[in-house]
Amino acid sequence: MADSETKLIAEGRHIRFVSRNGWEFAERKQISGIVGIVAVTDENKLILVEQFRPPVNRRVIELPAGLAGDVAGSEDEAMETAARRELMEETGYEAKEMTRLVDGAVSAGITSEIITLFRAVGLRKTGAGGGDATETIQVYEIPVDQVHEWVQKRRQDGAIVDFKVYAGLFFVNCDRAKQ
Repeated sequence: MADSETKLIAEGRHIRFVSRNGWEFAERKQISGIVGIVAVTDENKLILVEQFRPPVNRRVIELPAGLAGDVAGSEDEAMETAARRELMEETGYEAKEMTRLVDGAVSAGITSEIITLFRAVGLRKTGAGGGDATETIQVYEIPVDQVHEWVQKRRQDGAIVDFKVYAGLFFVNCDRAKQ
């Protein structure tokens, strides 16, 4: 049952709260999409980031990720371009190849966000990473065969693991099974 009429309930600087067919949800303003990057080094290490996230009031282990089209003058930014920019900004890595993997809902019951995952390979460290001026990001390189144990340890230390990390591992392991 599709209804194109969306009613504005409240609006902030970055998000708005809306209603469609009586269903209330949040949507981001002034973006064209969201990207996540499954980045694996030539040494078979998965690149993960950790940062404090105020909505959950904890540090969160994540795939490198970010917004597309959120910079003035780049509203039509291609998803791959955003993925390359975010990978560099957050981790300091450039990718020789960036392959689109899948699009999916982040939390379909509460937000309209759709994230596009990319696989990044042929990585080369060319920058410091750590995010932009509004972020404090810690970058980790974890051997793929040790990621599960590593994230369990981080959970014991109080961090939350974003489910997209597990989705990224699914794609990494699919690639390994093909080899």
